[in-house]
Amino acid sequence: MRLLVPAAKILRRGFWKGKPLPFHLSSPFCTDNADSLQSSKVKIFDRDLKRIQRNRAAWLMRPKDSLVDTVADNLLDRLEDCTKAFPTALCLGGSLEAIKRLLRGRGGIEKLIMMDSSHDMIKLCKDSAQDASNSNIETSFVVGDEEFLPIKESSLDLIISCLGLHWTNDLPGAMIQVRDAGNLLTRAGFTIPGVDVDEYTVRYDSALELIEHLRSMGETNALLQRNKILKRDTALATAAVYQSMFAAEDGTVPATFQVIYMTGWREHPSQQKAKKRGSANISFKDIQKQFATPT
Repeated sequence: MRLLVPAAKILRRGFWKGKPLPFHLSSPFCTDNADSLQSSKVKIFDRDLKRIQRNRAAWLMRPKDSLVDTVADNLLDRLEDCTKAFPTALCLGGSLEAIKRLLRGRGGIEKLIMMDSSHDMIKLCKDSAQDASNSNIETSFVVGDEEFLPIKESSLDLIISCLGLHWTNDLPGAMIQVRDAGNLLTRAGFTIPGVDVDEYTVRYDSALELIEHLRSMGETNALLQRNKILKRDTALATAAVYQSMFAAEDGTVPATFQVIYMTGWREHPSQQKAKKRGSANISFKDIQKQFATPT
């Protein structure tokens, strides 16, 4: 089983650190072994609030959001790098509609389960137009929590999460540093971990438009220890300062989203195993000499 994950955060001097994350899982998350998978007991996010925010975002969401579509498309491209097909797949939270619309037969998926904690997001995805290339895929829709998946172990070939898992409490701080992403996959029991990072710059007419875009993606603050009251005057003043500090020459406000793509596989006897330390019969110095450019 394979896992695909994209995660994102906005890089702009601490103005906002959102964390959209695409996940592609090679091993199943399931309620049967939830205790062993949830290594953190720390509660960072208000999951009920995040569900409410996502319900609201389902009505505010932009049709064919270029940023979300780009991340989803790049995530699904990873399926084309595999010769293996994934007949049964689960898509978790995040950008469900974009994944459903842009799948286009990739991955050899025959049965697709779309799951989100937001009822309105599920309804949006269910009501969205079906791409002709996906018409043969048996698709079902489930309202459920990513932290407690109602899925039996070893029942899936693939799990995808696009810009969703960064709001779960069992990934404490792991997405903040790119260097931790590979360790996170290994700790979760995945093998052959792969991590790469892309950055996307989006230009907005104003800082307020940036905030509205985050709202439409369901990416507003859901920290348990957040300040629950933000006065309108404070928000307007903050947006004005932000625009004066970071606006480009043409007056637009650029925001850079850093997206972390993670891929892992469930352990299997057929996979290549790492050699024991010290078992190499050629040194890197010899390789360097072999390919060194003559001066």
